[in-house]
Amino acid sequence: MIRIKYDDKITRWFLLATLVWGVIGMSAGLYLALELANWKFNLGIKYINFGRLRPFHTNAVIFAFGGNAIFCGVYYSTQRLLKTRLFSDALSWIHFWGWQAVILLGGIGFLCGSTQGKEYAELEWSLDIVLALVWVVFAVNFFGTVAKRRERHLYVALWFYMGTIITIAVLHIVNGLAIPVSLTKSYPLYAGVQDALVQWWYGHNAVGFFLTTPFLGLMYYFVPKAAERPVYSYRLSVMHFWALVFLYIWAGPHHLHYTALPDWAQNLGMVFSVMLLAPSWGGMLNGLLTLRGAWHKLRTDPILKFFAASITFYGMATFEGPLMAIKSVNALSHYTDWTIGHVHSGAIGWVGLLVFGMIYWLVPRLWRTPLHSQALANAHFWTALVGILFYVVSMWIAGITEGLMWKEFTSEGVLAYPNFTEIVTKLIPLYYLRAVGGSLYLGGLFVMVYNVFRTIRAAPKPVDEEAMVAEIAHNAPEPAMARYWHAVLEGRPFALGILTAIVIAIGGIVEMVPTFLIEANVPTLTAVKPYTPLELEGRDVYVREGCYNCHSQMVRPFRDEVARYGDYSKPGEFVYDHPFQWGSKRTGPDLHRVGGKYNNLWHLRHLDDPRLTSPGSIMPSYRFLLDEKLDLSLLKEKMKVMRKLGVPYTDAEAKDCVTLARAQAKGIGDDLAKEGIAGMENMEVVALIAYLQRLGTDIKWRDKLNAPAPIPEAPLAQPAPVTLNGGMK
Repeated sequence: MIRIKYDDKITRWFLLATLVWGVIGMSAGLYLALELANWKFNLGIKYINFGRLRPFHTNAVIFAFGGNAIFCGVYYSTQRLLKTRLFSDALSWIHFWGWQAVILLGGIGFLCGSTQGKEYAELEWSLDIVLALVWVVFAVNFFGTVAKRRERHLYVALWFYMGTIITIAVLHIVNGLAIPVSLTKSYPLYAGVQDALVQWWYGHNAVGFFLTTPFLGLMYYFVPKAAERPVYSYRLSVMHFWALVFLYIWAGPHHLHYTALPDWAQNLGMVFSVMLLAPSWGGMLNGLLTLRGAWHKLRTDPILKFFAASITFYGMATFEGPLMAIKSVNALSHYTDWTIGHVHSGAIGWVGLLVFGMIYWLVPRLWRTPLHSQALANAHFWTALVGILFYVVSMWIAGITEGLMWKEFTSEGVLAYPNFTEIVTKLIPLYYLRAVGGSLYLGGLFVMVYNVFRTIRAAPKPVDEEAMVAEIAHNAPEPAMARYWHAVLEGRPFALGILTAIVIAIGGIVEMVPTFLIEANVPTLTAVKPYTPLELEGRDVYVREGCYNCHSQMVRPFRDEVARYGDYSKPGEFVYDHPFQWGSKRTGPDLHRVGGKYNNLWHLRHLDDPRLTSPGSIMPSYRFLLDEKLDLSLLKEKMKVMRKLGVPYTDAEAKDCVTLARAQAKGIGDDLAKEGIAGMENMEVVALIAYLQRLGTDIKWRDKLNAPAPIPEAPLAQPAPVTLNGGMK
């Protein structure tokens, strides 16, 4: 037996960082809810406009709040499960400060407009590299700890931690491949359909392997600890793990139903999404049945309440996800607030409640003192639970409402609600109700922060836990449980890790290779040309301002969408889009066919004050675009990078790009001057107008729509008509 001292200091710091970022990220989320309920909350300040604040919120909640909670729980539980101190104290602190630095710099960058324009992967290339290095530090520290363990077999929680570390590394690297333009600007390696597939292969699995598998690992450790009972079923946990890591990686295409993605990929994503229900509910039942011997404690123990509610939300979210992946359901739900409600039932229901329960369990043990107030913890639980219900139910109602209103036709066969703002204004009361739910949830978090603060203040100087442990007897015979095949694998971490990597790679390879290599999946359209230099610059402004957060650029082949927006979108139209901009939520109308729909003055007035052109609009003002100079200093470098990506700009276009951009800007400026608005040719707004006027115009769909019906050729011979009943034809 030897005495070891666990490194609990790093756990305490990650716990406190979780609380700090939770307050920051969820406060931003509440403010976003208010901005949607009333556009005036944007305050005319570009740094907090919805399009910039939204990625700040999502990254702060997912990667800062959620990430710090993962590291807190993983570092605490791993040491005790492996009966050894962490591999390296230095790596632990590099990990801590590196993670906080990336989150802080990334958040500031989002507010300043530095973004790749890809949901949950908005960090620019320079911070992407730093983030990858920090993740490698975490991986080395974790696997180094596994290597020096004093426990032969790896407990189930550790399998989920390993799966998370391996998969997130693969997802982040593959999706983040880009060519830099400057320190804060790059273009992704992929374009259009391929970029959409890779992004949602990443995006769905960021949910799966950052917001699911690590928290399942935490569930498998902390729920039995709190309930003082073993995991309900070891064999069910084995089935849960392997089925989840294999199936999850295939499901990403369900985010792209009825888009320009090939049908076979969409159908594959749907099938595997539905199959995901089985392992997900297996894990939920394993967690809930672990609590079955502790039901009597639920009345008084807030920790068990948080855990029981969290696992229930996991079950609900993992039922709703496969349901929404069915194409007929997705036709109604996609691009609506139903998706927002679904995401938050997982993020603040499953993840948030589990984290709160874990923190309440950890604080008395890390600071060696009782929790300040059990009553406040119970109050936090009920406040958070009611807040989630207000949020999710309001978004369910809003999503189904807008989905049905989009599709409704009158008896005359025309759209019942042709004006998009008619639909949005109906949702505003529900947006206020969502803000009420968010306020309750955030209020509960403030109660927790106060409770933890009072607990820590009353505690003596924290002391790291010590334990007496035995060394592994490597020459000892395997225990009886090793006769089960998986127990043998648990004793060989390297083999377990390699097998996990192989399993998670299969789905991505099967989906991506044909999409990239078989030209029939993305047929070439000769009419599609690269963006002009000014349109390229305008597209970057569009991405910078986060317009994809509210507008899609994907007209699906539905009767209502074609009637409202125009001809449905074709795969070959996006071959020069780095990154793709199909969007995932329509708070405003689709823009893929907006080119040529309105004149330049309309766009200028719309960006200045959307209410001038669209009464009832909740879009913020972009007045600052009319006041800020058009900066073309990086344009030549952008053109150079685009050519490396295969965009067929000529030598002359690349060399004279600034001159060409200025000439096109002058044309738009002159047109605006005729309407009495002079001096716009040197402002950023003309670049954005140029881009918007280009959208969806390559295939000349309006010309085809307005063309006269073709006159049929005269037949060579007219057969005698057949007559019946006295001459009636």
